[in-house]
Amino acid sequence: MTILSATVRLMRPHQWVKNGFVLVGLIFGHGFTDQALLSKAGVLFAAFCLVSSGVYVVNDVLDREADRAHPKKRDRPVACGTVGAGTAIAIALLLAAGGFALAGWVSSTALGLAACYVVLNLGYSAGLKHIAILDVFLISAGFMLRIFAGTLGLGIAPSHWLLLCGLMVTVFLGFAKRRAELFALGSEDRAGGGRATLQRRVLDDYSAKLLDQLIAISAAGAMVAYALYTLDAKTIATHGTDRLVYTVPFVLYGLFRYMHVLYRGRGGADPAAELLGDPHLLAATTGWLAVVIWLIA
Repeated sequence: MTILSATVRLMRPHQWVKNGFVLVGLIFGHGFTDQALLSKAGVLFAAFCLVSSGVYVVNDVLDREADRAHPKKRDRPVACGTVGAGTAIAIALLLAAGGFALAGWVSSTALGLAACYVVLNLGYSAGLKHIAILDVFLISAGFMLRIFAGTLGLGIAPSHWLLLCGLMVTVFLGFAKRRAELFALGSEDRAGGGRATLQRRVLDDYSAKLLDQLIAISAAGAMVAYALYTLDAKTIATHGTDRLVYTVPFVLYGLFRYMHVLYRGRGGADPAAELLGDPHLLAATTGWLAVVIWLIA
């Protein structure tokens, strides 16, 4: 493996789909008709791709011992020794610097939010990820900072409904990720087993029953919040249409399909991989986006 290919693997480009949250405000704030705003949003998307990749590299360095005990993560460049820890940190610093430069070009607010994203994730990697429930809320906070960057960072006022829907969806994805990790460990390791401590210590503080309840609550919350958003009088006035309610089936199907993949297919550990790899999820997301833009454009 060359240093170039190892660096690309360290950056985890398939995870960049998560930075699509940066563009949500542009869509619902009707900014997609403004060429200058579109350009800034594209630069901001690239900025978060770089800083998030920098965070992934640092996480790989800190978790290299635990990753070596994982059946899949042990092949990561740092864990398998292809890239040394010092080299990896240098790569992370370059990525973060590039991301900060791009975010700063967009606005000082965007730069501040990108910096908050990095600080949040460094705290997560340094030990906060070992605290049950808080770990998932920190994952969700990373997504919310992307939404804030794509709204406040571009001079767009974020909708309270948008923030509520974003929170519920990302909390759902976080708890689904933990449930998938319990599935991967096997029943003998759930809530206190040996391999959980080696691979992800926080799993010792979760149980399958608790996570199932948290997933159900957050999925229901996400669905209800989005449905109410489409029916809200202010939403109808803002977008000039009362037909956004017709996009609810896409969201409902996407949530149900994700739960099907989680419980039947034993996926869900990597939301980005599931979205790109599952044709149903990809179709539901693409269909939802296309209909939303068609209705409000």
